[in-house]
Amino acid sequence: MTKAFTFTLKSIVFDENYNPSGNTRITTNFANLARGEKRQENLRNALIMIDNRFNSLANWDNPTSDRYGVELEIISVELDVEGKGNTFPAIEILKTHVLDKKTGQRIEGIVGNNFSSYVRDYDFSVLLPEYNQDREKFTIPENYGDLHGNLFRHFIGSDTYKENFNKAPVICLSVSSKNVYRQTGNRHPVLGIEYEQDSSSLTDLYFNKMGLKARYFMPPNSVAPFAFYHTGDLVNDYSNLELISTISTMETFQKIYRPEIYNANSPAGLCFQPSLNHQDHSFTQIVYDREERSRLAIEQGKFTEQHFIKPYQTILEQWSANYPL
Repeated sequence: MTKAFTFTLKSIVFDENYNPSGNTRITTNFANLARGEKRQENLRNALIMIDNRFNSLANWDNPTSDRYGVELEIISVELDVEGKGNTFPAIEILKTHVLDKKTGQRIEGIVGNNFSSYVRDYDFSVLLPEYNQDREKFTIPENYGDLHGNLFRHFIGSDTYKENFNKAPVICLSVSSKNVYRQTGNRHPVLGIEYEQDSSSLTDLYFNKMGLKARYFMPPNSVAPFAFYHTGDLVNDYSNLELISTISTMETFQKIYRPEIYNANSPAGLCFQPSLNHQDHSFTQIVYDREERSRLAIEQGKFTEQHFIKPYQTILEQWSANYPL
């Protein structure tokens, strides 16, 4: 076994002509939009939504609200466990770039944003349900999330990451429908109103093992807070334009995928509990099949078990057990 697992990166532009590659996670936000009869219309409308939201937040020196455009790049991270050239598609993330149409400058944005992982599919859609199948009380297996967390931390600390990205990732996800969120009184000019939750969600605990902590903000003119997972200082490590690129991108995806929460007709108040059963919401003009996405997550989790977990089980367990905390 090699001393350190090796990573290779592949990238593809996410635009209205995007077609998912054969080994992409087809449950990802971007891959879902690029399927079906209305694929190009879906993609075009989503990109317009992202640009419009960006300009509404970056409203200084932008009187006609069209100064900026957001460019997205899908980064696929492949892992070679044994150093023999056999790779497994471990992670997919998004990289944002901001085009300033006034100056012609192309500004580097944030890497992360959306986060997709085959091993995460396995953990949540295969391992966890099977472990709890005959249990009266929901229980988390011992060392749950350790392998995934160590693989992610290994990637972030790798030369491959450092050679390609200048800053640590920020991952922006939906808040948990099982938790209650309360406003703290803190307000950021771009991130908006900060919330805190009563207890950590399973996703929080899982992402903590990836070396990430969460803060919860509802940006100006949004209707619900988002969970921003990061490593350092979220509000000081990134510029306003960088943060806006993440907000505009991920809010657009969440409006499409979770309209009950993020396209609700009234905003979250001082105390907020998200619900996918909330009826007072609007739909976007973008076609999306949420039930299919859940089914595909299970299929891809089983694919991971067959082609990654079982073939490399001994190597992975030994490597993860010895990975430094």
